[in-house]
Amino acid sequence: MLDVSDDVRAEIGDEEADRLLAGDNAPGAYDCTSCRTPGNTEQERTSTVLFVGQETAVLAFAHATCVPSQVVPVSEDQLRGAVRSITGEDSAPPTAEASHAPPVPAAAHAATSYFPGPAAPAPAPSPAPVPSPVSPVAVSPTPEPSGQVPVPQQAVLGVTSGVVLVGQEACAALVVEPTAPIIRPGSTGHGDEFLQLLSEQGFAPVVDLGRPPAPNPGWSVLLAMGRLHAVLMPAPGGGRPVAWWQAHSPMPLSEGWRSALGRSQKVLVYAAAAGTIGTQPREDQLRAALDRAAARGALVGASMPLAGT
Repeated sequence: MLDVSDDVRAEIGDEEADRLLAGDNAPGAYDCTSCRTPGNTEQERTSTVLFVGQETAVLAFAHATCVPSQVVPVSEDQLRGAVRSITGEDSAPPTAEASHAPPVPAAAHAATSYFPGPAAPAPAPSPAPVPSPVSPVAVSPTPEPSGQVPVPQQAVLGVTSGVVLVGQEACAALVVEPTAPIIRPGSTGHGDEFLQLLSEQGFAPVVDLGRPPAPNPGWSVLLAMGRLHAVLMPAPGGGRPVAWWQAHSPMPLSEGWRSALGRSQKVLVYAAAAGTIGTQPREDQLRAALDRAAARGALVGASMPLAGT
């Protein structure tokens, strides 16, 4: 009961595709690469999902109700992370949930993020398989000794997953917050420009969490084996998407989060300036912090599909 799309067939070849459809190379039982719950190619419709890097490719399987058969272009680093998840080499423990309390959001993951640089002057591109946007920098809040200019640091973003009630629908959400104020690449100022940078990339102000944020074309969320690997953005000049945020190690996601994603097939990504949301141990407290940020005009957001859909 396998689905092999024309794009997947073109990548793996007719002979391999025919063997899969005949059941010769079908896995039988599998864990869905999207929701990570068990599936079986002999009992339910199953999609073939081919993750393609610059040098290697990995064929995975998913419930047809979760994602269609497709080719998902990713960077080689993201593909290696997906392989570690599939083979079990990544030993990050799953997020615990207490039965007597609302699900606890997954621990915030810190990683670098990337923004395109100023439109002019444009820097000379460096030869690389995938163009990489310019990194923003974080301004250290620690005062520097007199006479010394503060040294900008690489921007670090904390990402927390949680289920957010939007209207009457429980939605899978990611909340992004930098560990320090963000300035524009090449800027000499010291103000926090994180939300302005995101607004220029298509994120919209969020004033009411009762309505989902609008989609941001070209942006998507990369999951593999039920774990979060990256948030992807359009590459400058076109081509394969690049990672705006990438987890240092695949980020575990709760069963409730994956279930909400399975129902809506979208992820709500909210972002706030440093110090706006903070660490919230429960999802109801996370929602309250988001409401406060929205009321102050300090929250932006976008709805994103899974990568490749």
